[in-house]
Parts: sequence; C-alpha cells; structure tokens
Amino acid sequence: MASDSVSASRVIDAPASALFDLVADPTMHAVFDGSGHVLGTRAASHKLALGERFTTSNRIGVPYLISNKVVEYEEGRRIAWAHIGGWRWRYEFEDVEGGTLVTETFDWSTTLAKPYIQFAGWGPRNLANMERTLERLDAFITNGRGT
Repeated sequence: MASDSVSASRVIDAPASALFDLVADPTMHAVFDGSGHVLGTRAASHKLALGERFTTSNRIGVPYLISNKVVEYEEGRRIAWAHIGGWRWRYEFEDVEGGTLVTETFDWSTTLAKPYIQFAGWGPRNLANMERTLERLDAFITNGRGT
C-alpha cells in the first residue's frame, strides 16, 4: 500500500451537525463501530473537545483499555483522535445533496509503526471495518435514534 492512510465515505441522509455530535460523543463509539473491537468507554456522555482524552475498552482476542486524545477538531466538520501508537481515526462531514458526506480515515502517517501497519495489512482490513462503521452510523441515525 503506497499511501499512509485509507478512507471510506458514505452519504447519509442527516444533517452534518447531528452526525458530528454522535461521533464526538465517546459513549456512542461502541454503537456504530464496525470492527466489533470497541466495547465501551470510561466516560459520561458528552461532546469531545480538542486536546481531550478519553479511554475505551476494546477487544481484539483479549480485552484491553486504550487512551485516546482528540488531535484534530473543527466543530461540525472534522474530528480525529490518536492513541499512544500515534495513528489517527478521523471523521469528516461535508454537506452535499441528499445529506452529509461522511468520510472516515485510518491515518498512520503520524506513527513510527508504519512498516508494521503496512506489513500487517491493517489498511485494507480497516477499510472493510470503516465501511461497516458508516453503514451502522447511517442505520442508527436514520432510524431516528440519533436525531
């Protein structure tokens, strides 16, 4: 894989502000996570802010906790967080005809573990997970539970 990131996009029939608020609430991550790895968070429901840290409980074979830090933030348009490994999960929201274009990106350009991520094939594997995440985000918000 030549790039240091991979992205998935989907148009969702909902306002960008509602989608942003859903993604910016760490307690909702397990609801729309398409990887099946995010189990919950150690936080009360609230909107994240730039520089804020939050911890999620995850499971890939064995359960573990991971601390994340919000490293990019533009209200209603973009939010990204990274953990100790340095790679980022970014969500971008753009108003388009028919709703909002939501793009999720797994970006490993900011980590020293680039060779490992590429060797392990995390880019293509995460692409499928991100497509499922966007499907779940769409289903959640358009079924009236996210508005």
